[in-house]
Amino acid sequence: MKLQKSLTLAIAPLLALGLFLLMSSNGINPNVAKMAGLALWIAIWWLTEAVHLAVTSLLPIIFLPILGIADSKTTAQQYMDPIIFLFIGGFIIAFAIEKWELHKRIAYKILQIVGVSTSRILFGIMLTSFLLSMWISNTATVMMLISAVIAIILQVENLFSEEKHSHNFSTAVLIGLAYSATIGGMATLVGTPTNMIFYREYVEKYSGQGDLNFFTWFAIGFPIALLFLIVTFFILKRLFLKNSKFEHLPEHHFGKMYQNLGKMSFEEIVISIIFLSTAVLWFTRADIDFGVIKLYGWNNFFAKKEFLQDSTVAIAMAVLLFIIPAKSKPNSAILVWDDVKKLPFGIILLFGGGFALAKGFELSGLTIWLGSQLQFVAGANIYLVILLLCVLITIISEFASNVACIQLMLPILIAMQHTMGVNPLMLMIPATLASSLGFMLPVATAPNTIVYGSGKIKTKDMLKAGLLIDIVGIIIISLFSFLIK
Repeated sequence: MKLQKSLTLAIAPLLALGLFLLMSSNGINPNVAKMAGLALWIAIWWLTEAVHLAVTSLLPIIFLPILGIADSKTTAQQYMDPIIFLFIGGFIIAFAIEKWELHKRIAYKILQIVGVSTSRILFGIMLTSFLLSMWISNTATVMMLISAVIAIILQVENLFSEEKHSHNFSTAVLIGLAYSATIGGMATLVGTPTNMIFYREYVEKYSGQGDLNFFTWFAIGFPIALLFLIVTFFILKRLFLKNSKFEHLPEHHFGKMYQNLGKMSFEEIVISIIFLSTAVLWFTRADIDFGVIKLYGWNNFFAKKEFLQDSTVAIAMAVLLFIIPAKSKPNSAILVWDDVKKLPFGIILLFGGGFALAKGFELSGLTIWLGSQLQFVAGANIYLVILLLCVLITIISEFASNVACIQLMLPILIAMQHTMGVNPLMLMIPATLASSLGFMLPVATAPNTIVYGSGKIKTKDMLKAGLLIDIVGIIIISLFSFLIK
């Protein structure tokens, strides 16, 4: 493995140099050739993880100025884009939910409502994970819920007379936890980093369109995610719970677990209000046009409404958590800085590196050059192109970071859109959603890795379930693309 990484470290820059020389010798603009070489280098290191993804993400800030493509100030600005603050604000709210264990209250209440059979427990866990991951990171969702899920597994296992049934139940709920977190992330712009990356690129490149905001994404993403969740539930139920001989948990089992949490604390109430207020403010920031009626967003109250973004809301709400005093801990706020020191700095750099790479594509002219090389797709059937794109991106996302995958694909999709002359959303939304379809391998997504680390899942079970769900996801996303005009 060390030899393989060493080879990749050395080969990537050599291949980048070779590509630059080849393109330059064929009369291609030097800036285009330099940017193509740098993009190849970054792509190889990202996809093979020859060094940490965050380290690779620093290459643009070194080489874009050196190569004369963008100055240091322009490049550095990409690493502090407003979308990054949207991500940070969401994570801080997630830390508050975890610190005061609001997630357990949500989970037990949902399980109390859905019931106590194996299939109902599976659906309750999946629904909880789905709903939470619509608003906070998929990884944070699974990390918060896995301890409660394993506690439920241990209680349920005591009722199984055969180890096979016990294993099938634990496999179903753990895989369901991970998959539904990933699926829930597809429903909203803030649900997963890939959606935020797409949104930033779309607004940056197609600012005149004005046809995408938090609500319009939700109108597309939520129906897709909800249908996908339901189909995934039935697949997991059939694969792992079909022949389960399970005696129900006591009827009021989850009701008692919920009661054991006691009354909602002051801190939980405050966090719930902030959590819900954040969602409402995201939905209502911009105007919502239903055709027959138009609802005006709250940003119309401000003279410079374009200055206000979803990131403004996220950070404002996060800051409140550091200001409002906690009743349970005298002389302390609901959150203190030590609570958020575990912010995923690597993901923040990955965001910035991708945005800087995209800026390099634009400033060097590489996007226009790629468009000229993609003339062969001009007359292709758009829906066939979407299907093939979804298949390709799903395969890549199984083996590489889905964030890195979409960062690399978006500039190419922008070039394809210029060539094909279609609505950019027809290419970019399916591709973005497909980048979340890493369900087969434990290393495909962070949620997969977390539940696999429990030691209760066999690789073959994840492969079997993941393959079916990948195929279903590709079909659902491709079919829904017919609705994007």
